[in-house]
Amino acid sequence: MFSLLGVPVDAAYHLVSGFTGVLTPILGGLAAVAAIIAVTMGVRLLLMPLSLRALRGQAVQARLAPQLQALRQRYAKQPERLQREMSALYKREGTSLFAGITPLLLQWPFLSVMYLLFRSPQVGGKPNTLLSHDLLGVPLGMHWLGGVGPASLQGAVFLGVFALLAALCWLSARLGRRMTAQAGGAQATPAGTGGAAGLLVRALPYLTVVIAAFAPLAAGIYLLTSLAWSLAEREFFRRSAAAPAVPAVPEIPPGRKTAAAPNGRQPR
Repeated sequence: MFSLLGVPVDAAYHLVSGFTGVLTPILGGLAAVAAIIAVTMGVRLLLMPLSLRALRGQAVQARLAPQLQALRQRYAKQPERLQREMSALYKREGTSLFAGITPLLLQWPFLSVMYLLFRSPQVGGKPNTLLSHDLLGVPLGMHWLGGVGPASLQGAVFLGVFALLAALCWLSARLGRRMTAQAGGAQATPAGTGGAAGLLVRALPYLTVVIAAFAPLAAGIYLLTSLAWSLAEREFFRRSAAAPAVPAVPEIPPGRKTAAAPNGRQPR
């Protein structure tokens, strides 16, 4: 475990453990899983302003992409001029090249703490008791290939988590294309056109499934919850951006007459 994150991981451990204890009389053996989900959602809720800011920055980048491409083609042989023109474009739009990246980097320490907590066998030099709980008989500290085999009941629980993760990854990639098309005013296009590069682009969204396959079940549950929250955030942002603005109706001060109607009568 990174010593830099040791203290926040220990604090998060006590938070999740305490919440597990509160939920145990109500949920029994599922208390630890519920605590992982609830604390993950709580952290993501606190980070939601940063997430929405990152989505706004990404939407601006998608909208400016045609103009940036035109500048690159026009000043391909003038790198200094290209840099000035791109900076001027970002300044006019009130944004920057890193508008969609910086908020994500600010979230990284918090999300790393949560992931490290659910994959570390020890916290603060002591056993991570959260991993001793189970989901449908599968210990939260167990790895996919570390049990009796992927064809067993334990393997089926892991495969269920992987299937849900894959479905969320597919939905996230599809929603990402729709958001890019919406921001750029164009029809969504396939992520890749073929070849090794296209295959890599299509496979990249499923990297979370690969990570979960080599992590304990607790970390897989965390990744599943966090990805579902991210998908909900992106859909919320997309719907908010697509909602038409309602024009404000000017208020008429009391006692003030309105303009006459075409027939010469005052409107009632």
